[in-house]
Order: sequence, then structure tokens, then C-alpha cells
Amino acid sequence: MKTLKIAIVFLLCFNVLIGFSQEKTRRQLRNEKRVEKQKEIQKLIDAKEFQFVARNSNSQSFRMIDLTANPNFIKFKPDFIKSEMPFFGRGFSGLGYGGSDTGLKFEGKPEKFVVNKQKKGFQIDVAVKGSQDFFNMTLFVSFEGSSTLTIISNNRESISYFGEIFPLEEEKKQ
Repeated sequence: MKTLKIAIVFLLCFNVLIGFSQEKTRRQLRNEKRVEKQKEIQKLIDAKEFQFVARNSNSQSFRMIDLTANPNFIKFKPDFIKSEMPFFGRGFSGLGYGGSDTGLKFEGKPEKFVVNKQKKGFQIDVAVKGSQDFFNMTLFVSFEGSSTLTIISNNRESISYFGEIFPLEEEKKQ
């Protein structure tokens, strides 16, 4: 009877140990997800085709502004950039007063599109001439996908956005 109890306890312990030894730890799962996300970001950066979506903006004359309820994006392609970003700050010249053109809405072929890999991510420098202004953009993308975009314009003060990059969404044709 005593040996039967010992055998049952031994089998139960053995089964529990086998179950735990085959399961991946949370740290391993987190590391695998992180590596997978880094590969996805690397693929987007290498293709130079992605979309930046901002969560917050910070201009020189305003405080941090939450943009989660405000649709915004910049689509990056090697041959075309399209921006639909809000702007909060001072305009200097060439801007209408009180008009509907208050955001950084422009599109055009980039004159410069340079990607540099750094220690903690990628720095992407882009220069685009819009219809009324010239825009220098610096986008820093961490390996996990979080990003900081700074836009410097001739006619407006500089503004920074904090967000993430994503794959480009396909245009829906109706």
C-alpha cells in the first residue's frame, strides 16, 4: 500500500514536471513576439513603403495634444509621399488666415529619401516639395515600431508627432 502511494505521487510529480518543461516561459514568448515585430519593421523600412499614424503632437507653442480621435497619417513610398496631418502652431507666411487649409496636407515626389540604421532604430530623412511649401521630415523608428516624426516647414514652425508605423492600407476603389 505504501509503495502504491509513493508510485502514484511519483507519477503525478513526473507528469507535472513534463508539462512545465514543455511550456515556454512568458519571457520566451515576449522575446519571440519582439523579434517577430522587429523583422516586420525591418521589412517595412527596407521596402520604404509604410504609413505613419500619430497618437500625440507637440509643437513649439502648444502643449502635448492627443490625436487618437483625429484621423491623421503620412504615407511613405519611394516615389510618392502623402500627408494628412493636423497642425497646431504658428504660421509665418503664405498661409491664408482662418481658411480650411490648417493642416499639413501635401503630396509629392520626395526629393530626398534616406534611411540610416542606428543603434536603437532607424532614422529616415525625407524632403518633399508641396504645392505651397517645402517640408523636411525626420522620422525615427525604433525596432519595435514606435516612432517620432519631426516636420520642418518654410512657412510654419516645426512640429513633432509621436506614433507608430504600419503597413500601407490598400486603397479601396468603389
